[in-house]
Amino acid sequence: MKLKHIVLFAVSALFMVSCVSSKKMKEEKKKYAKLDSAYGQEKKWYNDCMDSSRLYHAMIGVLRDRLNDQKASNEQMMNHMRDLSVLSGSQAESINKFLENMGAKDAYIKDMQAAMARKDSMNMALMMNLKGAIGNMDDKDINIKIDKGVVYVDISDKMLFKSGKYEVNAKAKEVLGKVAKVLLAHPEIEFMVEGHTDSIAFKEGILVDNWDLSVKRATSVVRILQHDYNIPASRMAAAGRAQYKPLMSNDTEEGRAANRRTRIVILPGLDQFFDLMEKK
Repeated sequence: MKLKHIVLFAVSALFMVSCVSSKKMKEEKKKYAKLDSAYGQEKKWYNDCMDSSRLYHAMIGVLRDRLNDQKASNEQMMNHMRDLSVLSGSQAESINKFLENMGAKDAYIKDMQAAMARKDSMNMALMMNLKGAIGNMDDKDINIKIDKGVVYVDISDKMLFKSGKYEVNAKAKEVLGKVAKVLLAHPEIEFMVEGHTDSIAFKEGILVDNWDLSVKRATSVVRILQHDYNIPASRMAAAGRAQYKPLMSNDTEEGRAANRRTRIVILPGLDQFFDLMEKK
């Protein structure tokens, strides 16, 4: 009976020891896991610090290079200032005059730009006035436009003349009267009347060729503007262009019809620009 109790006690003791050892092992494993996690965090922090340190050192190197460059630039500027300090009075005066001339030229350019802007505005207003005065004319017969700062009025010859003739018809006088009304409202404007033909050779009566026909047509229009609508002759010029300034190819009937025209060219006021240049 006693032996049985001893065996049971020994087994119980062994079981208790085994339980305690297993529990302690789990606790130790938990401690190790915590320490391992803490070590991993410390290692990461250390690596981050090393990366930051390398970055800071690189930045310091860049800043040091910039500082050296700035020192060299300052030294160069100081040398330049010392050179300027020994300029003679005449040299200093020349520099001042140069700077003054530069300012004057800049002001001159601005004045010219302002004058050109005013001219463009005047041309636009003139074109709108002409279109308003002429009214609902067929675009194929009359065209008003601005090209490279110049106002053009193109009138188809079928509105002005009979084929091969240079006498202005009655319908044309109505159109020319509307154009003359606008031109009279702008006494500062000078203009040229140009005659244009197609490329088909022409010879009839006293007319030798298309040169003659185009000049005769231009002078016929000028005379009507002068005598019927009292536009001073000093404001006008007449010219013949024959077939040498076509709008379209003369290979088609449509092209030839477009090329047969009388053109009124509103001349740019170059004298205004020359006056401006002389004043400056």
